[in-house]
Amino acid sequence: MALTAMPAQAADAGADLNRAWAAGYRAAFTCSSLWDGAGKAMADIERDELMGIYPEIEADVRALTADVDQTARRVLVRYRDDMPPRVAQWTGRDGCVTLPIGADTASGPGVSPQKRADLDARSWPLGDQGARAPIPRGLTPYEAAVMNIAGFGGRTSALLIVKDGRIVVEHYQAGHDVHTAQRTFSVAKSLAATLIGNAVLRGKLDVAAPAAIAEWHSAGDPRAVITTEQLMRMASGLTSDSAGNRTDAIYMGGGSVRAWTTQWPLLNPPGSRYRYANNDTLLATLSLKAALAKEGEPLDPAAFFDRLGMTRTFVEHDKDGDFILSSQVWTTARDLARLGLLYLNDGVAHGERILPADWRRFVSTSSGPQPDGPFGYGAGFWLLDKSAGVPSDAFGAFGNRGQYVVIIPSRRLVIVRQGYDDAAQRLDIAKLTAAVVAGDDKAGARK
Repeated sequence: MALTAMPAQAADAGADLNRAWAAGYRAAFTCSSLWDGAGKAMADIERDELMGIYPEIEADVRALTADVDQTARRVLVRYRDDMPPRVAQWTGRDGCVTLPIGADTASGPGVSPQKRADLDARSWPLGDQGARAPIPRGLTPYEAAVMNIAGFGGRTSALLIVKDGRIVVEHYQAGHDVHTAQRTFSVAKSLAATLIGNAVLRGKLDVAAPAAIAEWHSAGDPRAVITTEQLMRMASGLTSDSAGNRTDAIYMGGGSVRAWTTQWPLLNPPGSRYRYANNDTLLATLSLKAALAKEGEPLDPAAFFDRLGMTRTFVEHDKDGDFILSSQVWTTARDLARLGLLYLNDGVAHGERILPADWRRFVSTSSGPQPDGPFGYGAGFWLLDKSAGVPSDAFGAFGNRGQYVVIIPSRRLVIVRQGYDDAAQRLDIAKLTAAVVAGDDKAGARK
């Protein structure tokens, strides 16, 4: 049978959409890289953030030019002469907002007058003082374990190892430091699980109850029975249009979280199939927001993470104020270490219980359908219980391009790795974790 060529008009429309998405990607990543955390130089943004990305848009991303307005903290990228530019606006507390395709620059938010907490002078882990353990003479077993970091694959931008609450290894690539924020990708899903856990502690949300998604609660809608827990465990049964359920319309198109996520139909009975999906986490976050709103409380990730000392963690939202906690978070390696310490200490930070007493067990225990492959899945966290040389209680937050936070309660260890991996070269997190555990064994033998 002869193949029919794609009509020229359809091909042009696809190319136009990719170019519009590429412009949105460049605007968003330039904005967040410039002003979240300590910021990055433009040359570093070009090298790190705009290469090794989606192949269908990378050439356009590289070809387009960003117009940076330092005064307004705004980035504009033109992609067609007859359309408004794509716009990303820095808001201050919540990072950058990407406007929808075709939006006028005047429709975006401004910079919030509210400021993030300044805790740098406080003691670790709330602040940065005293974070490093005393540095002994000679190479420690932890340093030796990761000395050849390139041997574990990928391109590492930051590596931290925390033992007994203190940093024993801390390395950054040139141009990065303790306050350089980098996109978390799907590590954001673990941050969403943490926000949900705090709401559960305070009696604001029952994850076993049907998710509070208003669009599903009309008569006869089968999605009304999906629980927040099933969304957290990637077991909603909802349709996913692609592996991982890419959400380009939100990330690059400036689309609405609510409009995009609530419209998918049910494909399988809830709780019967594992299907990794960005939409599930976004929907769990909408359920959290609705539960808090019933109590007259806003969902305010910046305020929550400031309490943990994660003052350079920027949870970005869409134009309607709905947070994109499936991927659009920018944070530092030290802030990710603080997240790990919260779980290492079973939900207690600075003497205050932040998460329910059984929340660590809840997020790090499989329940229901599981993914194929070397790692299991809990509730917003991955499980390393099948990895050779790794303790069975190890679990972690994983994100694309090599973002990892591994927590090993039995060893009092947290491993943070940030990177700029690409499809050809990826970090082997199980191998790295096993090497750190072996180093921990040697450190214990020295005592």
